[in-house]
Amino acid sequence: MTEATDRRRVKRSVCIDTSMTDHGNEQEATVAIVGAGAAGAGAAYALENTVAEVTVFEKSRGVCGRAATRRKNDCRYDHGANYFKDEDFRVTELATEILDTDGLVEAEGPIWTFDASGTVSEGRDVDDHKWTYRAGITQLAKRLFGRTEVTIEKSTRVGGIERVDGGWTLADTDGTDLGRYDSLLLTPPAPQTADLLAATKWDDDLRRDLETAIRNVSFRPTITAVLHYSFEIDRPYYALVNTDKDHEIGWCSREECKPGHVPDGESLLIVQLGADWSADRIDDPPAETVADAADLTADLLDDDRLTDPDWTDYQGWRYAQPGGAVAAEPLDRAAEHDLFFAGDWVAGEGRVHLALRNGLDTGEWIANRLMS
Repeated sequence: MTEATDRRRVKRSVCIDTSMTDHGNEQEATVAIVGAGAAGAGAAYALENTVAEVTVFEKSRGVCGRAATRRKNDCRYDHGANYFKDEDFRVTELATEILDTDGLVEAEGPIWTFDASGTVSEGRDVDDHKWTYRAGITQLAKRLFGRTEVTIEKSTRVGGIERVDGGWTLADTDGTDLGRYDSLLLTPPAPQTADLLAATKWDDDLRRDLETAIRNVSFRPTITAVLHYSFEIDRPYYALVNTDKDHEIGWCSREECKPGHVPDGESLLIVQLGADWSADRIDDPPAETVADAADLTADLLDDDRLTDPDWTDYQGWRYAQPGGAVAAEPLDRAAEHDLFFAGDWVAGEGRVHLALRNGLDTGEWIANRLMS
């Protein structure tokens, strides 16, 4: 652990006392958050008890980013992140004690493993909770935002930022002015954040250091194939995961193991293809890609019926999983200019609970910076 990382964690552990703020009630500090995923939602929640006026800009029509849910033919399915875990005490406390727990459910059954040859082995049925919601995993961000008074501007893609008079101005990809803010938090995947920094009007060596450090964080693509069947698939596990990372399929789970997601008597498989296979096929026609994924799934589960699903869905996640964490030192320097970063690529691993915790910590860091 670097000295910069230690220093950042100390900063983030300080409790927020809004009575100490110098901003008063007449002129609130303004904060812009780019991205309404788990990290953005966590940061917005952490800023709620401060005097900051927070605006969130989200390029899509929904929230929670790659922790995404769709509805189709009476099914709900989490086609990005499949669940969030209880490995962080603060996330656990939020999900089970602070946020509304109505509809909070667990994926039922263990996770087994398979290798490059497709040989399935019984996994360790650990006690970790695998949480989602009856209405889908997007409820996590929706409930966090629901506890705040932030403004969320959906279908708004930020295309440019500029350092002006000690603050930050934002514009969308059409050049439309999105306002000036005292602090700015960027949460998109590292490659998209690096592209935004490359276009930033900020003549400073730090900008180049940030762009270089963030661009050094690799991201692996993942194609998700959703396969529905009008019959039940009887297996003793909730999901299979490829442990040697050398199979065409990386993950295969049964969405019917989540209460409220799939009608009785039906099966819905979430098949996430491996990084190499996904990289080779990410630009191919979705119909062909899903058909090939169904064949691979039938072979893995040794069931020829699975080659012919009665309906399907597709999502190509170009930036699905970070390959590591960004260097902490330039991020610490950026904070002195009221520019912050959060997400799974800052935490170092593609997990919802880590992205959320990183957002909570960064939101507190911003609050402490505003009070200084």
